[in-house]
Amino acid sequence: MDYTETLHFLFSQLPMFQRVGGAAYKADLTNTVALCNMLGNPQEKLKFVHVAGTNGKGSTSHMMASVLQEAGYKTGLYTSPHLKDFRERIKINGQKMSQDAVVDFVERYKGKWASLEPSFFEITVAMAFWYFLTEEVDVVVLETGMGGRLDSTNVVRPEVCVITTIGLDHMQFLGHDIPTIAGEKAGIIKPTIPIVTGVLQKEAMDVVRAKAEEKKAPLIESALLDISVPETDLKGPYQKENARTALTALRELRKRGYSLTLDHVITGFSKVEENTGLLGRWQILSQAPLTIADCAHNAQGLEVVVSGLAQQEFHNLHIVLGVSNDKDLSEVLAIFPKGANYYFCSAKIPRAMSAEDLKEEALQFGLKGDHYASVGKAYEAARLYSTKKDLIFIGGSVFVVAEVV
Repeated sequence: MDYTETLHFLFSQLPMFQRVGGAAYKADLTNTVALCNMLGNPQEKLKFVHVAGTNGKGSTSHMMASVLQEAGYKTGLYTSPHLKDFRERIKINGQKMSQDAVVDFVERYKGKWASLEPSFFEITVAMAFWYFLTEEVDVVVLETGMGGRLDSTNVVRPEVCVITTIGLDHMQFLGHDIPTIAGEKAGIIKPTIPIVTGVLQKEAMDVVRAKAEEKKAPLIESALLDISVPETDLKGPYQKENARTALTALRELRKRGYSLTLDHVITGFSKVEENTGLLGRWQILSQAPLTIADCAHNAQGLEVVVSGLAQQEFHNLHIVLGVSNDKDLSEVLAIFPKGANYYFCSAKIPRAMSAEDLKEEALQFGLKGDHYASVGKAYEAARLYSTKKDLIFIGGSVFVVAEVV
């Protein structure tokens, strides 16, 4: 198979949560453990920073990877989902996994994993471990997919664990209240390994603190530290807290012998996009009209983003909006401003809610606009009906953003 054929095989043969939703979710680590055993347990030969959280884990992971690169470490970065290219998930020093390596892995092992019937995510995690060991990286920043306790990434013993935020998302899998979801996220905490947290609600922090005490893991709450956080090139009202969390975790790495200086941090934070290729976080697509795309897709994340939009200067607000069909729209739609002009759309994935259905749901919350045949058509209409002094926002789903960035 060539690379295109290999990708088709991965996308078509393996259940992929981002496309089909819950049918792809595996609520145990059996397959991941079996895959790792098949590969000779590469995860046992690598060093990790393990990052979980409802929001902010992607940005925080990229910030840490950028600093580690600036410090001279050959740095692996595993994140999900991808926006444009499957290989965004697996990078070394900002460079995507080669097409040849993807093909090589699948050709070598697809016959061996067939009996396991693994998910797309389980295979990509195993692929990442194999690639990072093959390429002899010094350290891997490893982002969880969903939750933590039963996430496929949770087969590592990291140098540091990180939980960025905890909110109500993926409740059909992780639980219907903050303490239950916190328990799932706290499942990444390992005996004696430092756990760094971002800003957590008291009910979430209580759960994390109890788990840390149980595991005798030092708990470091970044929000309580009196530290000066350098500026980051990542834009958006939420990045300051992500940067504080990243810096706190990097300080813990330094205590464990990593050679990280203030210059490494300052430069790494200022070159996150350049060093890692991060997309879709308060990404400015144009200036006149100011056009912003952001991957926030749950109530907690969207609330911060909408608050940030309100702080911008503009005449009229245009919102290109699409969502997945498994979201609790009663919370999500209540966040958006009633005075904006809406362009409802549906991303090109089976899991997307139809634009027509979204328009009907939104109308119940006083959000008015038209529906469009595609994300591209919706964006095109927003640009047509806006002036240079207006503001266009594109979001609601990672996959909506992926079609415009």
